[in-house]
Amino acid sequence: MSGLDIDLQQPVDEVPERQGPLWKRLGPWLWEQLTAWGPPILIVLVIRSVLFEPFQIPSGSMVPTLAIGDFILVSKFAYGLRVPFTNIEVLPLAEPKRGEIIVFIYPPSQSTDPWCPVKGFPHSATLGLLPGPECGIDYIKRIVGEPGDTIEVRDNVVWINGKEQLRSFTKDYTYVDNTCRAEPMKEFEEGLEGLPHPVLQSQGFMAGGISNFGPVTVPADHYFVMGDNRDNSADSRVWGFVPRENVRGKAELVWLSFNNCEGTIRGLGKLRTERIGSMLH
Repeated sequence: MSGLDIDLQQPVDEVPERQGPLWKRLGPWLWEQLTAWGPPILIVLVIRSVLFEPFQIPSGSMVPTLAIGDFILVSKFAYGLRVPFTNIEVLPLAEPKRGEIIVFIYPPSQSTDPWCPVKGFPHSATLGLLPGPECGIDYIKRIVGEPGDTIEVRDNVVWINGKEQLRSFTKDYTYVDNTCRAEPMKEFEEGLEGLPHPVLQSQGFMAGGISNFGPVTVPADHYFVMGDNRDNSADSRVWGFVPRENVRGKAELVWLSFNNCEGTIRGLGKLRTERIGSMLH
């Protein structure tokens, strides 16, 4: 019995043999992690690239519909399906309509580089961890004019194809910009051909002609867009029309919102729980 016991014991001075280089020993572990986490990560990336993409609202051009500090979800398949991680549309599904809020590439910022539609792949596939190409800046506005429409603005009142878009005063409104400076404004409900939505107008005198514009006719495959904060929006009245190919998606809902001028959360501000889940129209 004692001999059997000795045979089963490992000598104390014997060191287990190494099982090869570190990279060979890590290989199976890395493969296990890749097979476990790879598919769900890929699904998230494809959803973000093809279906929905989050955006943050940094400015007040769409107040009161969108607040500074809103985080929104944009449907990237509302108007067509794209090749994942690119801006190449392969299957048109619908055309943008008047009254819809869209995210688009700001035309004056658009690069002439023909490879820009696919250069965004590393940036998108890594959720922004790698720097993206300088191919354009994303803007968000509301469509006011569709292709072929004649648009005119008279003292902040919109006219479409010679028809005045009636609006009614709602209330006095205090607009707080991204520097936390407050400004008294007036809120109206604008009809926009049966698609009512709120708009803001400054109470003071506005120079520069932004409250009077046109008339202009929207070219084919282009859109005339405006911000709901009419006196604080650089839009089609300033820089022109949005080409159809620049449209990235339709804004659908607010999924998170912070008031940067209130609260104690450093870099975020106060959570606006009342805005979470708000549908955009």
